[in-house]
Amino acid sequence: MEALKIFVVEDDDWYAKILLYSLSMNPDYEVIRFSSGKALLDNLHQNPTIITLDYSLPDFTGSQLLKQLKDRIPDVPVIVVSGQEDITTAISLVKEGAYDYIVKDENTKENLWKSINHARDNLSLKKQIDDLKEEVGRKYTFDKIIKGNSAAIQQVFRLMEKATSNNITVSITGETGTGKELVAKAIHYNSLRKKKSFVAVNVAAIPKELIESELFGHEKGAFTGAVARRIGKFEEAHKGTLFLDEIGEMDLGMQAKLLRVLQEREVTRVGGNETVKIDVRVVVATHKNLLEEVQKGNFREDLYYRLLGLPVKVPPLRDRNTDIILLAKYFVQQFCKDNRMSACKISPEAQKKLLQYAFPGNVRELKAIIELATVMANGEEILPEDITFSATKSASDLLLNETTLKEYNRLIINHFLKKYDQNIVLVAQKLDIGKSTIYRMIKNGELLVEA
Repeated sequence: MEALKIFVVEDDDWYAKILLYSLSMNPDYEVIRFSSGKALLDNLHQNPTIITLDYSLPDFTGSQLLKQLKDRIPDVPVIVVSGQEDITTAISLVKEGAYDYIVKDENTKENLWKSINHARDNLSLKKQIDDLKEEVGRKYTFDKIIKGNSAAIQQVFRLMEKATSNNITVSITGETGTGKELVAKAIHYNSLRKKKSFVAVNVAAIPKELIESELFGHEKGAFTGAVARRIGKFEEAHKGTLFLDEIGEMDLGMQAKLLRVLQEREVTRVGGNETVKIDVRVVVATHKNLLEEVQKGNFREDLYYRLLGLPVKVPPLRDRNTDIILLAKYFVQQFCKDNRMSACKISPEAQKKLLQYAFPGNVRELKAIIELATVMANGEEILPEDITFSATKSASDLLLNETTLKEYNRLIINHFLKKYDQNIVLVAQKLDIGKSTIYRMIKNGELLVEA
């Protein structure tokens, strides 16, 4: 057990000797006595673990000194020891931040010992939680959670970096499967709020009749089935980050209530009258174009501008073509590690097949395809036949799918390269484009041809 430094503040020499003798029986306790409040305050730089505080000191009252301690060292437990058995005073001190209130009587030593042990256990638990959050934070460094070297994803990294040193609202857009929640988590765990909660809510997954209760909480008896008070996600995320995924699916009535909460920074639980102050950073995400939804009348304009904040657009995988193989290798490595399988590689032919696919399901689809391919592979190498696409696009059915002009060009060129056995000169003639265009796309990793 880590040693505890206990400061005993007691002006009565005889009583101080009793406390010091009792506490010093534990070899893991370093006990230091101070006879005045000023002496204590002058030595806070010694970083006490726990403080026991006499309520009646010559220079401070217990309340006065407690207030200063809570302002300067808010995380250090302060146990007040008093000769007065006054329940009103005890309740008042606990509300002001005292860890415990102990009366001076024949049981003081035993009660103080129990209180210090309890405080020690709580400090140990808090440290474990803080260490766990720190570990989680390390897992969510940008380059660990989001893999990629492409220019498109590097721009996302730059925007994420700008979001970590402040509390600006962040609005994340991108197609389904691009990793919008991962971006939100990475922002939170690298921000000033990283030691507090990250609370995620998928708005589209909650019936509109329940979304208000889910976000703002409810009081007992507020509606049928409300058998007890329940705090909402805003309260749960106090001092932390609330991530509202698929915000574009929220109905107009709820949008008005959300706007009020964001403006007033307080919530009222369903069925209640009490307002609860909140300090929450809001991050939202959607696959929709919210400005278009505003123009259609599906989304409030005032809420749109309230949520816009710092916009972060997560690119689709087809615009990160140079990241496909990097991601695929990472997913293979992780899947083999998680399932205690022998290391597996992706053959050059299989890599070529991956690069010729549009990935309408983005990174999520690539992950699923790679995991299946790893299972289907015979031996230690993934071959083209191990890779199965659920929605392969070819040049003949391109117009049946909505995609970008850039992607159309890439798929058409890939199709003709395959058709004409990688003959770049012939393909350039057939498509009436410059050879340099094809060579540039190969250099940038947008196309893969056999040597």
